[in-house]
Amino acid sequence: MQSGGSTAGEDSSARGEHSAWGHSYGPLRRARRALPRGGRQTVEWRPMAPKQRQIRIEQRGAADAIGALEQRSDEELESETKYKSAALTILGARAAERFDAEQARGYFERAIAAARPQERMQIRRMADASLALAERRAGDLKDAVERLGQAPPSGRQMFALRAMGLLVPPASAGILARLRGITLILALIVVLIAVGLGVVELVSLPFGGLGLAPGILLGLFVVIAVLGVIAAIGRRRRDRAAKAPAS
Repeated sequence: MQSGGSTAGEDSSARGEHSAWGHSYGPLRRARRALPRGGRQTVEWRPMAPKQRQIRIEQRGAADAIGALEQRSDEELESETKYKSAALTILGARAAERFDAEQARGYFERAIAAARPQERMQIRRMADASLALAERRAGDLKDAVERLGQAPPSGRQMFALRAMGLLVPPASAGILARLRGITLILALIVVLIAVGLGVVELVSLPFGGLGLAPGILLGLFVVIAVLGVIAAIGRRRRDRAAKAPAS
């Protein structure tokens, strides 16, 4: 009797299990019957949203690292190991400011290789802007700076960069561009000396005037003095503009 009762209990539990599974998978069975024999159903999964927040935080961390390392010397940046890509990016920007395109390109290539994948796009954009500056490409510099989300250079800065590109072309410009630059520099020197000579002769007219040789010499001194004053004023304005964001 005990074995019969246990057998009946097991049968009833088995029937209960069967009914529960059958109740749970009843819609699935009806769906299978509705499908044609041998047919397949394509299940489309929704694409996962990219982790924008994490990427933005990591990009902001790289920008903070660059800001923290800007005050270090070149030797300290070369020996940096924790933020290697940021240090090499700063070295590349400094080389571009010295108009050394080859060294700047080498630093940026090493920075991109050492950077994380989500940081490489920003470093490439900085490299484009810095190399455009080093190679005196004013139009490319403006586009690259705008892609970085910064204010483009002023018209005066663009004119100065174009003039520098004509007078002192980069090494990759070729021999014709260099000869053209030398010719333009000589012509500019002649024009400046002629202007200085004219000013000196005009000032010395009430005193009887000067000869050609003394006039050229004094005119040269006048031109050098004017250029020195202009350079001092420009350097003072640049230092003032550099200190303004920090204050």
